Amino acid sequence: MAEPWTIGSLLQWTTQYFRDKGIDNPRLDADVLLSFLLGKDRLYLYVHFEQPMQPAELAAYREMVKQRAARVPVAYITGRKEFMGLEFAVSPAVLIPRPDTEILVEAAAARLAELTDGLILDIGVGSGAVLIGTLSRIPACRGVGVDVSPAALTVARANADRLLKQDRAEFVQADLFPEAPLRFNAILSNPPYITVAEMKQLAPEVRQEPELALCGGVDGLDFYRRLIDGGLSRLKPNGFLAVEVGAGQSAAVAELAVQAGWRTEAIIADYAGIERVVVLRSGMTEEGAA
Repeated sequence: MAEPWTIGSLLQWTTQYFRDKGIDNPRLDADVLLSFLLGKDRLYLYVHFEQPMQPAELAAYREMVKQRAARVPVAYITGRKEFMGLEFAVSPAVLIPRPDTEILVEAAAARLAELTDGLILDIGVGSGAVLIGTLSRIPACRGVGVDVSPAALTVARANADRLLKQDRAEFVQADLFPEAPLRFNAILSNPPYITVAEMKQLAPEVRQEPELALCGGVDGLDFYRRLIDGGLSRLKPNGFLAVEVGAGQSAAVAELAVQAGWRTEAIIADYAGIERVVVLRSGMTEEGAA
């Protein structure tokens, strides 16, 4: 008679299976999927290695393992992803929030902290991670999230309903800026910035995320040109535009901005030392602005 599957034996088998499939973090992914299935934290798994698995649990886990082996991202399998200490619902309609993007939220929150009634625009809102993450840090601000994808807006609205107080954020379908002639204290964006050539080299997991949220054209800068061209007229006095950029793109984005009348306030590196966020303000002096 075959030995029953336990938490420990199942994790060991799955780790090796994922390793054989070329998955980068086989044990972590095995742990996260089983933790999600059982509704327990990872510590529970290690304390209960000898706990037998039930047939229904095994069947459900087998389906999750099959999806991961097909390189479906873990976040799409579980339908959730932690960002800025908040748990966001995610789906294949949205980009999966990443730790690097927390740099953008932190930069925005630091510059908005003193406002008593601020208004933020997040362009390409996706899951709502940037907008909701920022609003969660700055209770005196409200926000507008824009996305061209109705499916993405559905995800963002659901996250806002769960993570924010009512009426702190609204969501609008648009290609770039909302039609309403609003002016904002901050415009934020984690735009598509991967080049056409780089798209072909992406990991299988990343290729399952929305191409619309990834590909920034031949040089990766298409979206920045549009933001820079239209952003100044959408900012309140002393407002700023803060964007996430790809590795090696910060200088090019800053140069585009200077040519269009902006000044570069800051270029901020991520945890790996890669220049990840560019903060821009109007290049006009106070006298010129007046």
